[in-house]
Parts: sequence; structure tokens; C-alpha cells
Amino acid sequence: MARYLGPTAKVSRRLGVAIVPKDEKYLDRRPNPPGQHGASRKGKLSEYAIQLREKQKMKYIYGVLERQFRNYYEKATRQRGVTGDNLVKILESRLDNVVYRAGFAVSRPAARQLVSHAHLLVNGKKVNIPSYQLKPGDVIQFREKSKNLEVVRNALNKKPDSQIPSWIQVDKVNLKAVFLHPPERSEVQEPFNEQLVVELYSK
Repeated sequence: MARYLGPTAKVSRRLGVAIVPKDEKYLDRRPNPPGQHGASRKGKLSEYAIQLREKQKMKYIYGVLERQFRNYYEKATRQRGVTGDNLVKILESRLDNVVYRAGFAVSRPAARQLVSHAHLLVNGKKVNIPSYQLKPGDVIQFREKSKNLEVVRNALNKKPDSQIPSWIQVDKVNLKAVFLHPPERSEVQEPFNEQLVVELYSK
């Protein structure tokens, strides 16, 4: 399962958004791009550069590489509706993302690790594929031997109920979540413009 393993703080500074929550403090301290001349770099970005940056934001935020991201885009184009909205729905329906959104992990990389280490069941069956696409009504729960993981309890304590999205039903006591439906674009508060990504791939 390929994924980016480099320093996320540098990527966050280059793109101007926090790829993982812990990168917010680095952006506050050093908001300029990394490198010797990062603070002095100026100039208007080309249309292509702006579109490419939005694609990079989406890829790094959701933790997918180019080939998989391209496959998601092609799948989105085949579905009814707005391609950009479909793309966001597909990415938000990934198992690792839903585990993160439900509050079981402090970040998507942490959620990915929980999934890949086989701590979770989907509809009663072990699933260790972070990119697994959930369907409405799917039930996510921890295996019996994984219910006492301190890292999960700590993550839940840090996640207030108000931050759990309406399209996921969470039972914190029993460490269970139900994926109700893919979210509408208005329900996803992420700092990217997916329509620019569609324009990039449409060229």
C-alpha cells in the first residue's frame, strides 16, 4: 500500500494548508514556503500551477498517490452529477477517512495505521485496506481485542461531538460507527477547490 512517507510539515508550508492537524503549528510559526528563498518568493502563479496546487492539496490531505487519485477521478466522471462533487464523495467514503472523521484517530495517517493493522471490522468482517470504499449503512467497529487501545480512547476524548459529521453515527461507548451516506460537498470543510482539479484533468 503505497503512501507518502516524507515530512508533512514541508508539504504543508509549500501548499499553504495543514496536511495533518499537527502541521497547523508549523504554519503559524513559518507560513512561507520551505527553502532558503521561501520567504522572498513572489510572483503570480499560472493557471496550470494553481490547478496543480489544488490537486496536490487533495492528494496529500487524503493520503493517496497519483495513480490512485487519477483512478478516483475517472470513476467520478462515470457517475451521475458534478464530477468534482463525486470525487470528494469517493475520497470521503474511504475507510481510513471515515475512521478519522468518526474520531477514532487524531489524523488520517493514524486512521490508516489502525485499518492496516487489522483493528477494525466492517459489517462484522475484518478489513485491513485503508482505501476500502464504504457504502451507506456499513457498520465499522473495533475487534474485541482492540477495544482497549489507548490511542483510540485518547483520540475520542479530543474529538468533541460537535466535530463529528452528520453523515456518520458514532457510538463512543462501544467504539462503533455507522456510515450513513456519502457527504454533500457543503458538508466537507476542506481547503481545496476540486473544480480546479477537474479543469486540470480535462485538458
